[in-house]
Amino acid sequence: MARRLSWEGDGRDWPNRDASRFVAAGGLQWHVQIMGQGPPLLLLHGTGAATHSWRALMPLLARHFLVVAPDLPGHGFTGRPAPRRLSLPGMAQSVGALLQALEMNPRIVVGHSAGAALLARLCLDRRIAPEVLVSLNGALLPLAGLPGVVFSPLAKMLAQFDLVPRLFARHASDQPLVAKLLQETGSILDAPGIALYRRLASNPEHVGAALDMMANWDLRRFRADLPRLETQLVLVAGGNDRTIPPADTQRVRALLPAARIVVLSGLGHLAHEEQPRLVAALLMRITRASRGKQTAPHAASRPRLTRQADRAAGQCLKRSR
Repeated sequence: MARRLSWEGDGRDWPNRDASRFVAAGGLQWHVQIMGQGPPLLLLHGTGAATHSWRALMPLLARHFLVVAPDLPGHGFTGRPAPRRLSLPGMAQSVGALLQALEMNPRIVVGHSAGAALLARLCLDRRIAPEVLVSLNGALLPLAGLPGVVFSPLAKMLAQFDLVPRLFARHASDQPLVAKLLQETGSILDAPGIALYRRLASNPEHVGAALDMMANWDLRRFRADLPRLETQLVLVAGGNDRTIPPADTQRVRALLPAARIVVLSGLGHLAHEEQPRLVAALLMRITRASRGKQTAPHAASRPRLTRQADRAAGQCLKRSR
């Protein structure tokens, strides 16, 4: 059996380590980071990532919110469930159990890539009822064209072989390879960010869980349910995203005409890691607009994000559709 990531070893210098705790819920041992105070805000990362994805964004949001960010099942330092529980409904059930254990009822939810689909599933299943769902380069639809026909069956086939995660993890020990894979998302990360992804990708347990997740998700069924989503939806897309085409936001809005689209020019799939201050300012503006008032008590007395980031976020919203 492959070695899991070790908190004492692999997590020794984990970003925002002081905010970490371990919680038992839904038959899993979860790694969760919690910081700040104010209205509860939930962050869910995407496939193959972990809480490190929010390393710079989370402290900025914690100035105004009580921010909760878990490692998803099998990812990072959270326990790995059976493959069947890594389906979209299965993961929604698991996250719902975690929120119950934390006694958390999030008012704002933000998901990156697959994390956005997971949050939408939680809303559809009435496990959460937030005021707004912000999708950051959300993977909300099946892949279009030939990739959509090939990818899921291929993932299902590869997930059957224990050797595949081991081989991938062995190759991922090559830092230039990981840097190249990240660059192909359309994002440029700094050296510490690349090193953290390399640490995750070099672990067969983490890779195996990500592969099981891809093999067990059925976005076609999810797409059929998506028009029932009642939660206010904001679709934030990186204009340079090479993983989820920015044009997918228009396909989602065809299903949900009330959804709002915001495009971040020049940023890729990991936009929130490239420009955390811009994304934080954008989220602040979105949540203020969704509620028609300040997002948290005494917000005016709290440290503001830089005026430059706030102005840039305002321009993004003005250009939004």
